[in-house]
Amino acid sequence: MSVLEIEEKSLEEAIRVACERLKLPRELLEIEIISKGSSGIFGIVGAKKAKIRVRPKVPSFEHAAERAKEVLSYILEYVNLPTVVEAEARDDHVYLNIVSNGSGLLIGKKGQTLTALQYLVSRIISKELGRNIPVVVDAENYRARREKSLQDLARQLSAKVKRLKKPIATGPMNAQDRRIIHLALKDEPAVKTKSKGEGNMRRVVIYPVRAGGGSSRNNSRNSNR
Repeated sequence: MSVLEIEEKSLEEAIRVACERLKLPRELLEIEIISKGSSGIFGIVGAKKAKIRVRPKVPSFEHAAERAKEVLSYILEYVNLPTVVEAEARDDHVYLNIVSNGSGLLIGKKGQTLTALQYLVSRIISKELGRNIPVVVDAENYRARREKSLQDLARQLSAKVKRLKKPIATGPMNAQDRRIIHLALKDEPAVKTKSKGEGNMRRVVIYPVRAGGGSSRNNSRNSNR
């Protein structure tokens, strides 16, 4: 968590500077007064600066959501599209939804642009507030539609694995998409899943399970990596 020591002519000035540097309102700061300072004689001789030590309080997710909305809105100013950002704090996450008539451009191929925006906003907010803030960035309900299509894919591949009795791999997927596949099949007793590959080529392999609980190729449990 960021801790600053600030010296200024007065306590109020030091607190104002702290708010600017940490990008937080006064009520979200823990302020320790090291020295109140003094004006000295005639405001010149013996004058001492006020000194404070300040750190962010643990912020509310409502505040984090508002700040995340500001950050994403600022980033989207560089995109030549009219956009509105909606923000919500729920289940210890910040959810941001972009409303735009050019949502396809903002979503990108397989959601890659949304994922990049999500990563950027999450890093900025987490650094500013001194704690990990999970952020989800969506546009026109894309993530829900993507999740449903991946769940359908998982069920289709599972049925094929059971029919052919041999492993089948998905195409390369990011970590979030792989997790959806793993979760979709975690309660399916006839198959097991495992992530394989490196970097951008990482994918999910679905294995058939023989009677008795073992996989025909791999006896490992579901892996969400």
